[in-house]
Amino acid sequence: MPTVTIKNVKTLEGTVTTLQFEGPVDQVIEADGLTAMPALVDPHVHMRTPGGEFKEDFGTGAQAAIAGGVTTVFDMPNNEPPMTSFNRMEEKIRRIDQQLKRVDIPIRYSLFFGADGKNISEIQKAKRKIIGIKVFLGCSTGHLYVDDPKELERLFQFAAQEDIIIAVHAESQKIISDNQELYKYSSDVRNHSLIRSREAAIKATEQVIELAREYSTQVYFCHVSTKEELELLKDAKQDELLVYVEVTPQHLFLTDRDYDTLGTKAQMNPPLRTQEDHNALWLAIDEDWIDTIGTDHAPHTLQEKAKPYPESPSGMPGLETRLPLLLNAYNQGRISLNKIVELTRSNIDSIFRLPSQQDLVLVDLNLKKEVRDQDQKTKCGWSPFAGRILQGWPVYTIMKGRVYDLRS
Repeated sequence: MPTVTIKNVKTLEGTVTTLQFEGPVDQVIEADGLTAMPALVDPHVHMRTPGGEFKEDFGTGAQAAIAGGVTTVFDMPNNEPPMTSFNRMEEKIRRIDQQLKRVDIPIRYSLFFGADGKNISEIQKAKRKIIGIKVFLGCSTGHLYVDDPKELERLFQFAAQEDIIIAVHAESQKIISDNQELYKYSSDVRNHSLIRSREAAIKATEQVIELAREYSTQVYFCHVSTKEELELLKDAKQDELLVYVEVTPQHLFLTDRDYDTLGTKAQMNPPLRTQEDHNALWLAIDEDWIDTIGTDHAPHTLQEKAKPYPESPSGMPGLETRLPLLLNAYNQGRISLNKIVELTRSNIDSIFRLPSQQDLVLVDLNLKKEVRDQDQKTKCGWSPFAGRILQGWPVYTIMKGRVYDLRS
């Protein structure tokens, strides 16, 4: 049986060892100065298949994932058309597998099923093939959201009975719509953080927590961005509700002040928040209230992002930069390597009950490199972090025994 041998690699504890595992061919990696970490899982990506392949598809998305040390992704359902039926799910899987075969990267993937308030029977048919149900309480990219309280209750009750996790985008559509009316004549992208206000996020989070409390539903709160949401979710966790908290690198490494330099490139849902919120997120990581860091990888072309606000779409790529940003934060003393592993792999494995696998990423903690748009593997070809010099980069990603040399 062919063997991959990794010589003189450091463990997370700092000891030097040699690792061996089965691979497609015999291969030796001289890993002096490199550290082995479990490969990352990204629980929140938008690979744009189907309907948005001009800005990303699963082939280019898989290349971006490997470049970021990621070997497993959970894709969201707000496609064109949205994945809200069993047949659409089957067609999406067929397209994904074709795209992955084209680039010969057999990335591990799972799919969230979109809830539209009327499709519980379709979710029932698909339940063994999905990672969870995605519920938008406010419109984001596309028009997939649930605004009927009765249908929302039915969904939460159904998910609890079937032991399916609900991933929620918690922003109140009513508050957003009211604010849009207030700013309808403005083309200033800074108002995005006022239109999709903190009150919209807080109100929706309160609503979902009450549903989780009533029905004992497992709820995964996507991209939590405000200190008030954190307080609500901390209380819910202390009450032993089955709630999990995701934050994004965007909210950890950008604030609403970045509109000044990034303009519409900084536009995302939920929007960038204040320095105070940013500090609250990092404190919550230190105090173990955050469960995961998901990228919300949501690529759009530069041409789309260059449109004047509010015609410009919300979202930014992130698959390739999450790990370097976190390793740079490690080098700055802000986070430990073990905490990075918890937030990007082991907690996700536990929450979503993923099967055991031995994928690895070998990182050079001393390597300093500039984030450059031209180096991005994502089809959209840009990063909001371009120009930053980060210390700590993945060098090899190892998936299913295959070795991907990220320097080539």
